[in-house]
Amino acid sequence: MESNKLRWGLCYAIFISLTLSSLVRDLGVSAEGVNPREAKQLRDEVREMFYHAFDGYMNNAFPLDELRPLSCQGEDTLGGYALTLIDSLDTLALLGDRERFTSSVQWIGKNLQFNINKTVSVFETTIRVLGGLLSAHLIASDYATGMRIPSYDNELLVLAEDLARRMLPAFDTPTGIPYGSVNLMYGITSTAGGGTLTLEFGVLSRLTNDPVFEQVAKNAVRGLWARRSTLDLVGAHINVFTGEWTQKDAGIGTSIDSFYEYLLKAYILFGDEEYLYIFQEAYGSAMHHLHKDPWYVEVNMDSGAIVWPVFNSLQAFWPGLQVLAGDVDPAIRTHTAFFSVWKRYGFTPEGFNL
Repeated sequence: MESNKLRWGLCYAIFISLTLSSLVRDLGVSAEGVNPREAKQLRDEVREMFYHAFDGYMNNAFPLDELRPLSCQGEDTLGGYALTLIDSLDTLALLGDRERFTSSVQWIGKNLQFNINKTVSVFETTIRVLGGLLSAHLIASDYATGMRIPSYDNELLVLAEDLARRMLPAFDTPTGIPYGSVNLMYGITSTAGGGTLTLEFGVLSRLTNDPVFEQVAKNAVRGLWARRSTLDLVGAHINVFTGEWTQKDAGIGTSIDSFYEYLLKAYILFGDEEYLYIFQEAYGSAMHHLHKDPWYVEVNMDSGAIVWPVFNSLQAFWPGLQVLAGDVDPAIRTHTAFFSVWKRYGFTPEGFNL
């Protein structure tokens, strides 16, 4: 029993640390240059930014998925299940907002259901809905978090398991790499997609004692890695039936970013050395073929020839991942370069020609 508490305490800590790291990273501030007064000011700024967005959603869009910022109207963009509310649960807990966290968990437990005739993105549904439900479940059920809800009876875990089972048909492909989308009611799949779903599906397997979720996610990773090039690079898009790459541009940004991210985090979370081995091989190849210090380019996965000398906004996670891996020096240089783009334009553009 105690080992289980420690294990899930670690899971919660990792969920929280990943969320905190993203907040700090997005501020783009060097830790050496922040004194306690400035740190408090930045913390308060983050809190204000969150509630501006969250209150705007709750007042103008809830229970639809998202708020359209110009018209201030709600829109069902993913599946029609209060996406933004689910996506905000762990942040409410991080901010210590017990009242809103509790009321949100209770509303979701009473009102949400996934037996709906909607075709949804497997990837987005996993990282935002399944991940949101699982992290909130761990927070709401554990005394150590300080946010435990006494009346909570695993409602979010039940919903998470139901959702994941409805997505399992997406993994029924010759390669084991899932389709990009699936109909939650009928299990009909369409559109090729990637397979970096290991964190959410792995946690669900451990919480439900059903290995099927982790197995399909791990098979998807193996399916992608087995089709890497001789340079140990993976491309951006693959045909899930034939295993042929339909776009051979290799990079660390669009369409590939979370492949690297989930490998390392899956090893940290689960202790599975297969993930670490694949990460080390993939990371080493990325640093050799994609790294043009301090920037990263996209290359042909077979030849290594540069095809796209552009920084794109989805690369911004990379320095944080490098710090997590212990490769700090290149992370500092790349973070400085990325932040210089932010300072130049006042925001991070989707693309910046190097």
